[in-house]
Amino acid sequence: MPSTPHTTSVTADLVRGALELEPTANGVLPHRLPARARARNTDGQLAMAESQPSGVRLVFRTRATAVELDTLPTKRVYTGAPPRPDGLYDLLVDGRPAGRATATGGNTLTIDMSTGAVEHSTGSAATLRFTGLPARDKTVEIWLPHNETTELVALRTDAPVEPAPASGRRTWLHHGSSISHGSDAASPTTTWPALAAAEGGVELVNLGFGGSALLDPFVARTMRDTPADLISVKLGINLVNADLMRLRAFAPAVHGFLDTIREGHPTAPLLVVSPILCPIHEDTPGPTAYDFSRLGEGRLLFTAAGDPAERAEGKLTLDVIRDELERIVTRRAADDPNVHYLDGRDLYGEADHSELPLPDRLHPDAATHRRIGARFAAHAFAAEGGPFTRAEG
Repeated sequence: MPSTPHTTSVTADLVRGALELEPTANGVLPHRLPARARARNTDGQLAMAESQPSGVRLVFRTRATAVELDTLPTKRVYTGAPPRPDGLYDLLVDGRPAGRATATGGNTLTIDMSTGAVEHSTGSAATLRFTGLPARDKTVEIWLPHNETTELVALRTDAPVEPAPASGRRTWLHHGSSISHGSDAASPTTTWPALAAAEGGVELVNLGFGGSALLDPFVARTMRDTPADLISVKLGINLVNADLMRLRAFAPAVHGFLDTIREGHPTAPLLVVSPILCPIHEDTPGPTAYDFSRLGEGRLLFTAAGDPAERAEGKLTLDVIRDELERIVTRRAADDPNVHYLDGRDLYGEADHSELPLPDRLHPDAATHRRIGARFAAHAFAAEGGPFTRAEG
C-alpha cells in the first residue's frame, strides 16, 4: 500500500446484502434488519444474529492492486469449549475467488451456555490486506464473515474506488434459520444460500437468522418492504427448537406471515421450504436442549427434550410442520399461482444423513451446505418449470 493511499468511506452504495448501516464510534455496523424492526425485537439471540453479516459484501469497481479493510469483529467464546475459529472474509474479483483473510482480536462475547450468562469485553480493530490484484478495471467483492458481527472501520486502496453499477440480476430475498444463516459452512461464499445465488445468477439478500426464524411479524414487514424479485421462506426448525407455539397457532401465523409479504410483493415467485431432515425432531417435539457430554472434546451436541406423546396436545414436530406447510401452500395456490412448496428433505434427507450426518445433531457441515445449495439451485432455477425460472419475454 503506498504512503498516501486512497481512503474511501464505507457507505450504502458500496454494500450489498445489508438493509441498513448503523453509524458507530468506529465506523459503520451492517444490519440485516432495519431500525424499525430492531425496535420491535426483545430477543437477544435475534439481535446477535441479525448483526452477523451473512450474505453482506462490499462491492466496488477499481484498478487497485492492493486493498486494506479495517474491521472490528465481535467474536464469541463459549465457556468450557475450545476457541472458535476466526471469521473468514472471502475476496472475489470479477466473480471469481481471489483471496481469503481473517481479522484477529476485536471485541469478545463470552457465553456460558449452562447459565445463559453473557460477558462483553472490548478490543481493537484489525486490518485485512489483499495484494496482487490484477491492474485493470474490475469488480471487487469482500464477503464479510457470516457468523461474526463486523463493524467496518476504513477502506484503503492504491487506486480510486467507485460503486459497482447495478448488476441487472434479479434480487432473491430469503428468510430462514441458522442453516440459512450459514451455521457451519466453510466461509461466507459457501453458505448454501450464497452457493445457490451464485448458481442461479441472482443478487442475494439473506435474512437467515440463527435460532430466530420464528414468524415474527416485524420480519414479515421487513420482507414486505424490501425490494425483491424472488422470495423464499424456510420455516419450522426454530419453532420446534424453542417450543414456541402449538399447531392451532402455527397455521394462522404462517398465513399471516405470507399475507404480509404479499402486501409488498403480490405476484413475485414465493417459495415456502419446509425443514431438512433432523432426526432428533422428526417425531419428537421441542424444546431443544444442550447435551454437554462431549463438550470437553470440543463438541456441543443437541437433544430433543420433548415427548412424542405431546403431539396429541398440539406440540409441533418436523413431520407435523411439513404436513401443515404443504396444506397451507396448496390452499393458497388455488388463488395465488406464484406460491410454491418444497419439502426440505429433498435438499437433505435420509440417504444424505447416512452419508453426511449432522455433526451436532442439528446443523449441517460444510459439505452438506454445498449439497443443499446445489440442490436448491437445481430445483428453484431449473431451466424449465422451476419456481424461480425466468419467464420468457
